[in-house]
Amino acid sequence: MADRLVTKPPTLDEPLYATVPAHLRVRPMTRQDFDAVVLVVDQWWSGPIAVLAHPVFFYELGKFARVVEDTAHPSGAKFVGFLLGFIVPQDEERPALGYVHLVGVHPEYRRKGVARALYTDFAASCIRSGCRHLKAITTAGNEGSLRFHQAMGWTWHEDENYAGPGRRRIVLTKEL
Repeated sequence: MADRLVTKPPTLDEPLYATVPAHLRVRPMTRQDFDAVVLVVDQWWSGPIAVLAHPVFFYELGKFARVVEDTAHPSGAKFVGFLLGFIVPQDEERPALGYVHLVGVHPEYRRKGVARALYTDFAASCIRSGCRHLKAITTAGNEGSLRFHQAMGWTWHEDENYAGPGRRRIVLTKEL
């Protein structure tokens, strides 16, 4: 398949290669990958964020953590993106949901399908695990995150006290 991007938002029944270049490969995160995430996340985010890449999101909740590699890179497969996510189990009050905790994309690979590949693969894993919803949180003013999530079919609302009194967050959700 040719390396091309499709501009319409993907559906989960479309094959992954329909929405991202064929040379981008999504796979489960390894310990070596997690170590790489910790080393690059502050650079990729242009600021201190590595504390959010807490090891619990790999060791205890990491079954759904993903990385993207560029398999066409001249020096071999190159790590270009990651997603730390997990499943929140179902209880009496709500169905199971997939929670996206932290995503990073190498600056040279932004707007090239890496985040879309990560989210599509994560969502497909969540569906296979019985989830009916996805959730993520961002801060007010993170317009890039809001635009991306809206383009992927997510909805959002502001919660003035989500992270404690007066600590406003944007709550993003998507039905699967």
